[in-house]
Amino acid sequence: MTNHRANRPKQPSSNEDMVDSLQRDAFGYFLRENNPANGLVLDKTQADAPASIAAIGFALAGYPAGVERLWMTRAEATERTLAVLRFFWTSPQGTAPDATGYKGFYYHFLDMTTGRRAGMCELSTIDTAFLLAGMLTAAIYFDEDCEDEREIRTLADALYRRADWQWARNGGATITHGWKPKSGFLKYRWNGYDEALLVYVLGLGSPTYPLPEEPMIRYIEIATQSPVSLNPAAYAFRTSRHRSLE
Repeated sequence: MTNHRANRPKQPSSNEDMVDSLQRDAFGYFLRENNPANGLVLDKTQADAPASIAAIGFALAGYPAGVERLWMTRAEATERTLAVLRFFWTSPQGTAPDATGYKGFYYHFLDMTTGRRAGMCELSTIDTAFLLAGMLTAAIYFDEDCEDEREIRTLADALYRRADWQWARNGGATITHGWKPKSGFLKYRWNGYDEALLVYVLGLGSPTYPLPEEPMIRYIEIATQSPVSLNPAAYAFRTSRHRSLE
């Protein structure tokens, strides 16, 4: 009789080991499902799946953690990060339906090989925010005075500066969900307390196309269902923003 127990994978000896194993396996996704030529990361492991710009942003934010946990070397993390940043900096931006992005934002899904728009997906403001947040995380972590790490900081800053947050409002009080080359802006907007907080934080902090107070205040009002005059969260935001500008 076959001893099936002997063939089972070794079980973690403690909860801490189990969490560590889970974290390492999750991190391994970014290493396995990755195109080393351009740094793009698959949205999922399904056959013919495209790359996801959100997954790429998560990978960029994860590489520093991988270095600190000794799951990869700093040199390997630097190489992977530069592949992503160089690709996006030189990728085609414009109104062509097969471009990679437009106005500093990027299509939600990209072809893993060419890096161009996959299918009929939207130019996504929230997924671009995840991508840019990963880039800025890399810029903060890779702080050594060497050529490669200086290039990471330079490219991440340039890519952040290219995003036109004012355009993404489409004349409204809040940020739109996205845009398509044939039909224009999507009708939905980022309202309510959700992941779009990152969109507004990045937009407010932009050194080139900063959002005014109005979108963030409106976002908070909708999330809390109370006007700014009665809203302590909005008041705190406005006060802190004014202090930061003094």
